[in-house]
Amino acid sequence: MNAPDIALSMQQLGQQAKTASALMARAPAAIKNKALLALAALLRQELAPLQAANAQDLERARVAGLDGPMLDRLKLTPAVLETCAQGCEQLAAMPDVIGEIIGLQQQPSGIRVGQMRVPIGVFGMIFESRPNVTIEAASLSIKSGNACILRGGSEAIESNKALALLVVQALQSAGLPAHGVQLVQTTDRAAVGHLIAMPQYVDVIIPRGGRGLIERIAAEAKVPVIKHLDGNCHSYVDAPCDIAQALKVVDNAKTQKYSPCNATESLLVARAVAAEFLPRMGAVFAAKGVQMRACPEALALLRSVPGADVVSATEADWSTEYLAPILSVKVVEGLDEAIAHINRYSSGHTEAILTTDHRHAQRFLREVDSSSVMVNTSTRFADGFEYGLGAEIGISTDKFHARGPVGIEGLTSLKYVVLGEGEVRGG
Repeated sequence: MNAPDIALSMQQLGQQAKTASALMARAPAAIKNKALLALAALLRQELAPLQAANAQDLERARVAGLDGPMLDRLKLTPAVLETCAQGCEQLAAMPDVIGEIIGLQQQPSGIRVGQMRVPIGVFGMIFESRPNVTIEAASLSIKSGNACILRGGSEAIESNKALALLVVQALQSAGLPAHGVQLVQTTDRAAVGHLIAMPQYVDVIIPRGGRGLIERIAAEAKVPVIKHLDGNCHSYVDAPCDIAQALKVVDNAKTQKYSPCNATESLLVARAVAAEFLPRMGAVFAAKGVQMRACPEALALLRSVPGADVVSATEADWSTEYLAPILSVKVVEGLDEAIAHINRYSSGHTEAILTTDHRHAQRFLREVDSSSVMVNTSTRFADGFEYGLGAEIGISTDKFHARGPVGIEGLTSLKYVVLGEGEVRGG
């Protein structure tokens, strides 16, 4: 597709989305839920065709030399598709917040002033690798009464096309506009440039991918952007703590899956428990082939662990998102140093404390400046599905409009509504 054709195609997608957004916004809850349940059924029903399309993408990715984590993100396994279907059902079961009026209060003049939750309108979603994002974005778009334009990565184009066809079927079966969710069919990167520069059609852009993609979009977009750059997540083992619990949780936070942005990449350990905790934790990581990049104090404690892959950490390691079986490890004096380290090096995604001291837990929750902050559990829970949002459009590390996993409410806005009975303003 040449440049004029791409420009024309994107213009058409924008116009169609804008028209569809008005119909999506006024759709009753029952109709939106019908579409979501239809989509869940189609995902289960069309498992074989979806995996056949995905196999084409996986084979092309292997030929192109994509590595393990990238291939892992690309796979549409039965478990991944079942999670997508369950997300649709969870969203359908949730209350419809569109049209909800909050904070209605009567003023001295007699008028009543409140705020109504309304759809944003049209959002553009630009993502890489994970084809399941097509379903997450589409289902949230439907539930929140928005229209959306999706542009997936070229490596997942066949999977995304197959999934988008099911979304259109589900929309039409419920009587919603087919253009309520549209997939950009070209893999030409020029399409992204047009999508992020159409404020007349698109109300917000949500990028989900690597730092290069998100930095480009943040720099060039002519519409607002909801973004996060990295997932450098921390687990801090406090003194005092339940050592057995900390071993289990930190293991899960790092090794349950290496490629997601909510996997722990940095482990901080209070000096008072380091000698007891680190050799045992190191043995777990050694058995699973995790490389530990350690500060001098942690290095001394870990070197004696049989089979451990331990190297000296560099300054860059403290701020690196590995997305691989690699972990930075640092011994800190205690809570104050842990919080200071996290707030300096974290990407603002997710941090967890393992502690039995309630006061320490409360300070950690208050003072750590990240979008999700946890006590005695795995950072891997930082996910829209696990938070009961049904699905997520992404995880925002911005501080305005949406922060953390972006679900239905993150795709809405509030407008003021004023109710009166003939009041007029005097001098």
